[in-house]
Amino acid sequence: MLRTPTLSITDRFWLVAALVIAAMVLLPLGAIVWIAITPTGDIWGHLLTTVLPGSFKTTLMLMLGVGLTTCVTGVLTAWLVTMCNFPGRRFADWALLVPLAVPTYIVAFAYVEVLDYTGPVQSLIRDIFGFKTSRDYWFPEIRSLGGAIFVMGAVLYPYVYLTTRASFLIQSSSTLDVSRTLGASPYGLFFRVALPLARPAIAIGVSLALMECLNDIGAVTFFGVKTLTFSVYDTWLNRSSLGGAAQLALAMLAMVFLLLWLERFGRRKQRFDAGGGSKHRPPTRFDLSGWQSVLALGLCLTPILVGFVVPGLLLADRASRRLNDVFASGFLQAIWNSFYLASIAALLTVVISIALAYALRINSRGPLKIAVRLASIGYAIPGTVLAIGILIPLAGFDNFLDARMESWFGLNTGLLLLGSGTGLVYAYVVRFLAVSYGQVEGGFGRITPHLDMAARTLGRDTGETLTQVHLPILKPVLLSAALLSFVDCMKELPATILLRPFNFETLATTVFEAASREAFEEAALPSLAIVLVGLIPVIFLARSSASSFRTKMSTRQIDATS
Repeated sequence: MLRTPTLSITDRFWLVAALVIAAMVLLPLGAIVWIAITPTGDIWGHLLTTVLPGSFKTTLMLMLGVGLTTCVTGVLTAWLVTMCNFPGRRFADWALLVPLAVPTYIVAFAYVEVLDYTGPVQSLIRDIFGFKTSRDYWFPEIRSLGGAIFVMGAVLYPYVYLTTRASFLIQSSSTLDVSRTLGASPYGLFFRVALPLARPAIAIGVSLALMECLNDIGAVTFFGVKTLTFSVYDTWLNRSSLGGAAQLALAMLAMVFLLLWLERFGRRKQRFDAGGGSKHRPPTRFDLSGWQSVLALGLCLTPILVGFVVPGLLLADRASRRLNDVFASGFLQAIWNSFYLASIAALLTVVISIALAYALRINSRGPLKIAVRLASIGYAIPGTVLAIGILIPLAGFDNFLDARMESWFGLNTGLLLLGSGTGLVYAYVVRFLAVSYGQVEGGFGRITPHLDMAARTLGRDTGETLTQVHLPILKPVLLSAALLSFVDCMKELPATILLRPFNFETLATTVFEAASREAFEEAALPSLAIVLVGLIPVIFLARSSASSFRTKMSTRQIDATS
């Protein structure tokens, strides 16, 4: 990091900007705390005895099941594609990421359509065996906690797969070769050497999956699973208790901070993960043949089939029956609403990320570092929690402005911010700022401080250095950050449901509303549109992760020979 002993006016501008951004991110959290501690009536006592125990227990069970499912699936597939040679390995290496393109609520509604009593699977069973009613045979109930675990595990395992695969790739082959020399079998090598070394990466992946699990509202609604997220939504909208919803949101925040602590605790020894230094060599793979290769390929293809192919084929089939809706005004309006909101939010997240990363580059002192870290916690905050925290300050501002304009000029401005979608953009920026900031910070980290010094020597201030030196270099990184933020905004459901203006639909809310009415064919076309858009960053992620590893390996080999 570049350190400057004295700060110019321009430098101070960047620092103040970073502090203001951090304050805007923390504003919803402060609003939630304020609403929760100043409710009307004995709401907390009622929630503590009725809603909270069941919701908390259900949420814990869901997170435990999803955590175990994603951990086993992600670690096993990462080990197979990294350490084993078998037919189809190269395909599985990138294809295991594609379930990330499908939001959990879309997979949920797809499997309800497939596995419900009236769906094709149970209908086929009744036709084959002559069963007349559901009492004649047993079939697992998809609308249940087990169904929610199955669907979320099928969609969220790539978080664990991606981080664990990266960890296995950078583990020193020397360490693994020594273990082989000492007689370690492939199973012993996995359980005693590779798995302990990958523990920090596994902890990161599982924590990301659990945060997405905690944020979900679409899948749990379809399955009738009353989690904390569902309870916040139900308490706010159906029971008209904003104070109660805020108190439940505080309980969710406690779980989020616990997850963050567990993730930090899990990678407290991360420095042991990547041994080998400049002499690092890619790991030597085991050659599989016969039934072993068939089993390995089957284990890798199963998550792809369950998490992407089956729901994708169902969506394509149902959408093909409603092709006339492509030109329907409602569908086109939903596409436009999703596009322009996501575009504005993505642009803002990139600009804000540049301000935060550059301010920290100029001066990495303690208070600023803390402010930047706080500004990046939005991704860990569930959308329902953010919606509550954003609604109150924006509604207060709207009401204040409306009252002043009415008294001064006789004008009625109404809900200027909430009614225009500003609240939605605010929620998107706060929630997905961390995604963009991680990309931008990594880009700045690859630019040597000597360029800053040279620019200063040539008379450029910090603003000119940013625009004339850094931004041209960072163009690919900024494009990547904007793309990832755009797609995340397109898929976001909880905050969109709660903060959208009246009679305002996006692709995500269109899917949710149609699926809630059991109108699966009506939901198929917007669902397919979201999936197709979501494939873009997944393909980019697969290509960039592979090229990044090749670049690191080439750099280390050059360092070793020089």
